[in-house]
Amino acid sequence: MDPGSAYSKVYVLRLGHRPARDKRITTHVGLVARAFGANGFILEGVCDEVVFESLRKTLRMWGGSMVLECGVNGEEYVREWRSSGGEVIHLTMYGLNMEDVIDAIRVSTRPKLIVVGAGKVEGFYYEASDYNVAVGNQPHSEVSALAVFLDRLFRGRWTNIIFEGARLKIIPQSRGKMVVNIGDRI
Repeated sequence: MDPGSAYSKVYVLRLGHRPARDKRITTHVGLVARAFGANGFILEGVCDEVVFESLRKTLRMWGGSMVLECGVNGEEYVREWRSSGGEVIHLTMYGLNMEDVIDAIRVSTRPKLIVVGAGKVEGFYYEASDYNVAVGNQPHSEVSALAVFLDRLFRGRWTNIIFEGARLKIIPQSRGKMVVNIGDRI
């Protein structure tokens, strides 16, 4: 099942990645994007091979496919996204409460670019976004904001995704861990 099937695509644009400091958190943004049903993960400004190798390894082992891009100019990417008919959703604690806008975002079938920042986000993104959305008006992680937002956007259907080409699969257990090898990915 593809939770984003009502949308032509859902991408996540990560702003402000600092390679010396943000490898783990940016990797987690990409992992959440994949697990919760996004079709692409875009890293603005730089290419951090450590982050992208971790995401590629996850795709090889756990399946699925995802567009991965890095080194893009974030402002140009947003402008091109909008000019091609897509909408931009900026996750920020200063935005409108998610519960007040999620239905309008969900019913739109336009391609969605979800913008998450690190540190101070430039004013351009607040102005260029169709929606500035707060997943709460308190400081918290962009990883948690993205997870909660995608969960609400897809109404929890991400939990039913079957990732094509997976080598590994978790068998749910009440105790302990069970991971089975389901074959080599082609």
